[in-house]
Amino acid sequence: LEQQKAVWPGNCWLQQGRNGRCQVLYMPGMSREECCRSGRLGTSWTEEDVPNSTLFRWMIFSGGAPNCMLCKETCDNVDCGPGKRCKMSKRSKPRCVCAPDCSNVTWKGPVCGSDGRTYKDECALLKAKCKGHPDLEVQYQGKCKKTCRDVLCPGSSTCVVDQTNNAYCVTCNRICPEVTSPDQYLCGNDGIIYASACHLRRATCLLGRSIGVAYEGKCVKAKSCEDIRCSAGKKCLWDAKMSRGRCAVCNEPCPEQRPDEAVCASDNATYPSECIMKQAACSMGVLLEVKHSGSCNYIRDQFYDHLMSLIWCFAVCRLSNASL
Repeated sequence: LEQQKAVWPGNCWLQQGRNGRCQVLYMPGMSREECCRSGRLGTSWTEEDVPNSTLFRWMIFSGGAPNCMLCKETCDNVDCGPGKRCKMSKRSKPRCVCAPDCSNVTWKGPVCGSDGRTYKDECALLKAKCKGHPDLEVQYQGKCKKTCRDVLCPGSSTCVVDQTNNAYCVTCNRICPEVTSPDQYLCGNDGIIYASACHLRRATCLLGRSIGVAYEGKCVKAKSCEDIRCSAGKKCLWDAKMSRGRCAVCNEPCPEQRPDEAVCASDNATYPSECIMKQAACSMGVLLEVKHSGSCNYIRDQFYDHLMSLIWCFAVCRLSNASL
């Protein structure tokens, strides 16, 4: 009788950790051949036939199972899918990395993404899209701008400046369905009543600048925030300049700000970031908006420096003429 080769059952795992141990148990009692049949990159196998209690202890206390063997040890016949390729890591292990096909990219300069961020080129945006932002697209060529001036939107899309003063390319919806309920009415930040959110978006598109929602329902002739009802989680902020109220979310925490995030607000005060400006507005109950990025003293300081340079130059010129 021909001696049959024994097939020993082991344990199949979905990945091998940085510590070299097998992690995320897929199936116990499985042979290496069965485990590795899928060809999935990262799938690993251990041959120890141990009780479930040992497996549990390995996973909880030891960071995974020892003697972990990768099913795929090279990049041979590895299919990483579109936009990715297999590459051997510094630890000599195959891994899929983002490598989008940029051969058809004609524009070599920076682009503005649909997330409002500037990418050095379209290829860099495609890599970011591959790394976990599947909905990321190019909005327009060039750096992201704070105004629609010089923004060329592709196709039939239109440039609109949102409430954070960022330029976006959007497709305008010219037709809105008929209003079926008075609950759809919205009061815009411009003090105009809109029949629905669709009508407000259409007006925003035609205007080219974000209007925003002051509060739900028809606009009322308010003398103060006491006359305005805000929905749950929002607080009324009073716009003294326009004598209007606006409902705003006031409980959002601010991330750690960077030095270049300072803004000059409508009260002529400088705040470390737009988020902190909004928190200050909520605490005071008044509406604050961004006048421009950077310190409120930036333009004044530039003028002062320029003036001092002229004075110095004038003094030097007089001394030079006097010595002649």
